[in-house]
Amino acid sequence: MTSGEQLVLDGVPGPRRRARPRLGAAALEPAEHLPVARVLVDVSPAHLDRPFEYLVPARADDAAAPGVRVKVRFGGQDVDGYLLERAEQAEHVGQLAPLRRVVSPEPVLTPDVLTLARAVADRWAGTLSDVLRLAVPARHARTEAERFAGRGDGEAVGPPAAGAPAWAPYRGGPAFVQHVLAGGAPRAVWTALPGAPGERWDDAVAQAVAACVLGGRGALVVVPDARDVARVLDALARAGVPAWSPERAGGAVRLAADDGPAARYRAFLAALRGSADVVVGTRASAFAPVHDLGLVVCWDDGDALHAEPRAPYPHVREVLALRSDLAGCALLVGGHGRTVEAQALVESGWAKEVAADRATTRARTPRVRALTSVELAREGPAAAARLPSPAWRTLRDRLADGPVLVQVPRAGYVPVVACGRCRADARCGTCHGPLGITGQDGVPTCGWCGRLATGWRCGECGGTALRSVRVGSERTAEELGRAFPGVPVRVSGARASGGVLASVPDVPAVVVATPGAEPVAPSGYAAALLLDAAVGASGAGLGATVGVLRRWLTAAALVRPADDGGQVLLVGDAPERPTQALVRWDPAGLAARESAERAELGLPPAVRVAAVTGPRDAVEALLARVDVEGAEVLGPVPVPTAPAPGELAVLEPDVRALVRVPRARGAALARAVAASLAVRSARREGGSLRVQVDPADLT
Repeated sequence: MTSGEQLVLDGVPGPRRRARPRLGAAALEPAEHLPVARVLVDVSPAHLDRPFEYLVPARADDAAAPGVRVKVRFGGQDVDGYLLERAEQAEHVGQLAPLRRVVSPEPVLTPDVLTLARAVADRWAGTLSDVLRLAVPARHARTEAERFAGRGDGEAVGPPAAGAPAWAPYRGGPAFVQHVLAGGAPRAVWTALPGAPGERWDDAVAQAVAACVLGGRGALVVVPDARDVARVLDALARAGVPAWSPERAGGAVRLAADDGPAARYRAFLAALRGSADVVVGTRASAFAPVHDLGLVVCWDDGDALHAEPRAPYPHVREVLALRSDLAGCALLVGGHGRTVEAQALVESGWAKEVAADRATTRARTPRVRALTSVELAREGPAAAARLPSPAWRTLRDRLADGPVLVQVPRAGYVPVVACGRCRADARCGTCHGPLGITGQDGVPTCGWCGRLATGWRCGECGGTALRSVRVGSERTAEELGRAFPGVPVRVSGARASGGVLASVPDVPAVVVATPGAEPVAPSGYAAALLLDAAVGASGAGLGATVGVLRRWLTAAALVRPADDGGQVLLVGDAPERPTQALVRWDPAGLAARESAERAELGLPPAVRVAAVTGPRDAVEALLARVDVEGAEVLGPVPVPTAPAPGELAVLEPDVRALVRVPRARGAALARAVAASLAVRSARREGGSLRVQVDPADLT
């Protein structure tokens, strides 16, 4: 018996061997011109992140164009790939394997998108294959067979009307739009204000896009979620850029993964074939193949949905900044708040600031009050109430004029409970997970294993009583419904029974929403209460301060201006910085202060960082090969890991290390990390690693 022989029992048939398909002589006959195809094979190992050469058979000569999907033989099996280019001579010495087949003659990978994908892979120490999985949607054969109207086929959508009144209140706003209309490539960081219909952020974005289309170029708008996509598309229709349809060329197309494979691929093809002028979509649409791209827009760049959770973990803001640089097109990064990363673009001079002056800001924003313990000292014991008297009176009085928004930082009923005697966090007796109450029945349930803790007893003091620590949106809605009988109470959130509401009518109602799920009122909310401010600002991440201000401003921007009676009440003792920035409505000032402190402390974005997480041996082996001038290694340190159900603790927790370099050495750091990953892949080193360059959070 040889070492590679498979043992079988007597009388039992042995394993079947799949015969390798043989190619006929016609399949091996090369194409007459450019017979060598350089193919990017869709495989994961980092050391295979390069093109491989194949022979183009004569029978596939016409279909084998750059950018098409192909099937090739690799590693003993047929795998997918993209044909990048064709050449006359091969660099490989020896016989080339032929292309198996051209999957489709549609050139789905354009040169511009390929260049962008390569830049993204290099920027985040990833592989080109991983980036293209994000950039190019899966093929849908039936949709690919559909025909769309092109620029010369039938009636096309006419150009939109000129004008950008929504940009008039902003310093530099009209100049930005005029520059885009003239074919320029300005780059701006925009702090948006609330406004009446026709003056809101979606109207301003639509008017900038309309100017780009009027100038004869295409545009790309990337927003966090499907609700924002719908708002931008509606605003574009009002600005003279209607929704795209296959029967006529021009217009705006929606590109979002939530729409399903067929709809997403149809939108992708509309942009690829030049049938649609504008693409509006979510995260993956940042790679959309828009023809003659003139403007890219990233709205609300601080939203966590803009950070890709899959390798190589790019961020939409940075992808669009790269695309603006490579394509020579205009860039607009906007939001009601301002991230430190966007502030860094302004401070470096790479982008210009577009913002309103203080007088305009005061005229467009509601009155903001912070109901801290100092502010409520005169209330006595009632100051400790979750809804103190001033907030209750404001809600009661403003309900007569329209809907009132109540933002709650936690979803659910009572998501966190504690011992009623010693205040220790209540934990599950089986898996040690956190306990919470999911409904009115009052039975505590484990958030990890789902078991009911009917006989719970505190492990610290032996007490059996429970008290609420965090009150969720469902319980808040229940309490407000009892406090205001006869007033409709609507709940908006991912876990709510009605889901996330897009809008609510202009009638008296209490709208309870979690951050990011606030519906729009057509004429604006009469008031807004931002409850549990201390809980909402309790994050320990690097961007927690700026992030909580962004969430508050997003809700406050839906309220009518102060001249129309609009009020915003922040309830709770939140940190002073974001509280004062909200009262002054000054997100740029907070971002500038945070940016200065990060530069002094050597924190991103003033420096470039690579985070490596995994088993200690694997982390140390990878870092040993990363040699960058000026690099500083922090760690490795253990990463807190929740135990699996039934386990008391993780025996060997993963560790995390950070490699920090000056910003000028960021590209060298990415190259060194990518090279070390390639060596690790080629050597088949053990352990599972997670490598992130410039992670969104360092905690």
